[in-house]
Amino acid sequence: MTQATQPAQRGILLSETALRQVKALQEKQGQDLCLRVGVRQGGCSGMSYMMDFEQESKITPQDEVFDYDGFKIVCDRKSLLYLYGLMLDYSDAMIGGGFQFTNPNASQTCGCGKSFGV
Repeated sequence: MTQATQPAQRGILLSETALRQVKALQEKQGQDLCLRVGVRQGGCSGMSYMMDFEQESKITPQDEVFDYDGFKIVCDRKSLLYLYGLMLDYSDAMIGGGFQFTNPNASQTCGCGKSFGV
């Protein structure tokens, strides 16, 4: 795991590697977008992570916003109950690469790493 870009008081932590990757993906979109992170019911372990880019105009008062060097991560407060302290990392390894979630609130995690249970 790589070093987080912000101190631990942030609700969602982002490694330098993950920050570079999301900024590169954002640039490919050709728009100034934020990254929405959340959870939904489903997946192998009961809840699954979700991430997608969206317009900053869709940020609501019920959202928490975390700024990382001008890049915004947005999470609704209900999802943040399950994600507080989450470390989002990125690996370009051929096997097991991609975005990786390390969630201190998860009591179980699926082998795919994309779902969890509490």
